[in-house]
Amino acid sequence: MKLMPRTRFGALWRFAVAAIVVIGAAAGTTAVAGLLEVKTIVDELKLGKPVQVKELTLPPFGAPETLLMIGADHRIGQGPGIGNTDTMILARIDDSSSTINLLSIPRDLEVQLGGGAITKLTSIYSMSGPGGLLNTLKQQVFPGLKVNHILIVSFLGFSKMVDAIGCVYTMVDHRYYNNTAVTNYSSIDIQPGYQRLCGDDAGPNGALAFVRFRHTDSDLVREARQQDFIRWAKDGFSTSELLSDQSRLTRVFAENTQTDKSLDSTDGLINLADLVINANGHTLKSIPFPVDATPTIGTEQYVQSDPASEAAAYREFMTPTKPPPPPPPPPKTVIAKKGKSKPKPHKPAPQVSTAGLIGAPGLGRSQTAQLGRIGMQVYYPGLIASDSEYCFSSSGNCDEPPNPASVYANTYPRNYGIRAPDGSIYPAYVFTLVINSALGEWYSVQGTAWTHPPILNVKPSHVQVIDGKTLFEYENGGKMSLVAMRTAHGVYWIANTLTDTIPNSEMVAMASSFTLAH
Repeated sequence: MKLMPRTRFGALWRFAVAAIVVIGAAAGTTAVAGLLEVKTIVDELKLGKPVQVKELTLPPFGAPETLLMIGADHRIGQGPGIGNTDTMILARIDDSSSTINLLSIPRDLEVQLGGGAITKLTSIYSMSGPGGLLNTLKQQVFPGLKVNHILIVSFLGFSKMVDAIGCVYTMVDHRYYNNTAVTNYSSIDIQPGYQRLCGDDAGPNGALAFVRFRHTDSDLVREARQQDFIRWAKDGFSTSELLSDQSRLTRVFAENTQTDKSLDSTDGLINLADLVINANGHTLKSIPFPVDATPTIGTEQYVQSDPASEAAAYREFMTPTKPPPPPPPPPKTVIAKKGKSKPKPHKPAPQVSTAGLIGAPGLGRSQTAQLGRIGMQVYYPGLIASDSEYCFSSSGNCDEPPNPASVYANTYPRNYGIRAPDGSIYPAYVFTLVINSALGEWYSVQGTAWTHPPILNVKPSHVQVIDGKTLFEYENGGKMSLVAMRTAHGVYWIANTLTDTIPNSEMVAMASSFTLAH
């Protein structure tokens, strides 16, 4: 008998981070107007049966909070049972930190049952619910862990939340395709490049298919993809935009999410709201779980980790991130005695290391030629990572069997249009490069005539001028995820791999080598 694969929903709880910001901001804003509005939100949240977990620790007002978010395949309020979970995440919200810290916990982590038998962490949740899961985390993984709130998000809730905020503009790193009828894995059909992904009815073309994909890469890559999606969702909308449809967002969140009992109270909700409002401008910092080995025991694959490494990851998770130092003030102009300003001393241009890179202008020109007619200027990098290669549909070097070659026609490179929220369609192109497809290491060269895409809405981590180009650098937990350049006709950027494996210096050097195609 042919068994259908077990559906995975490990990404879904991650969207709760964005949802907390949405709901918390809504509650905090209405709290200014009056507690009656907050009570309305509390009543909405009671649509889901509260999670009864006595192991929670309630913090003082304004103190940092730790949230445990769980993704479940059980629809909230529908029938008995708690369902299954693939992975879990801890989120640390601290007003003294410049980041919201995220720590993923693998579903396949090896833990012990009574009597010394081993099992997977996900089985603890299925057998004993969130309370048993939290106890196991405290006793076997993170001694000293104090969780303040628990949220359980259903897979349907993820899709509905994506649609409720108007979908999410997403940087898709390569071609995602799978036909369930052929491989028995969930279907997906998404082209590479920056684009808008929706949730509930998009099927294989939507956000849910994108964040839960794991057919050809590892859990580490999938977790990175999911956390990037959260970052794009969080950064793509202002609080005022989210609050414009507050009532609908609140109801969608409530119908598909279970919270602990304290969040069903006015005081508890205002406390969390106050915290997330102050942290709303913070970036997300992903802290990887320290995986030592993934042995197969019997027929099951487990994740193993040593206590010292787990303790180090937990310390990093709990430690506030110091904000970067402010930029130095501009030099003062010295006025000469005759009323003329002295010339400013010559400032040497920043030196860019090309270590780890190779020149590939010919391949960039070849990619440009294969785009065909496109209504915008095209830039390509003169330098690329030395261990990478361009993907070419004509050669099929990035095709992934058993998918037919026709799936990748006009994909590498890709000439397309991006639809903006107002319905306008802007010319765009994307070049895809691969370092190691088995490890999910793909990176992108993106260009679009849409001069203000949401991915560049947030304040860059650094701005510097190199070779006459003003480069906008965006970091994620200290690693450079994107380096962009603006012109009068469009914007162009280099997007790092999902796991940010390309060093910061190489990202800057590639962007500084952008060359206009003629």
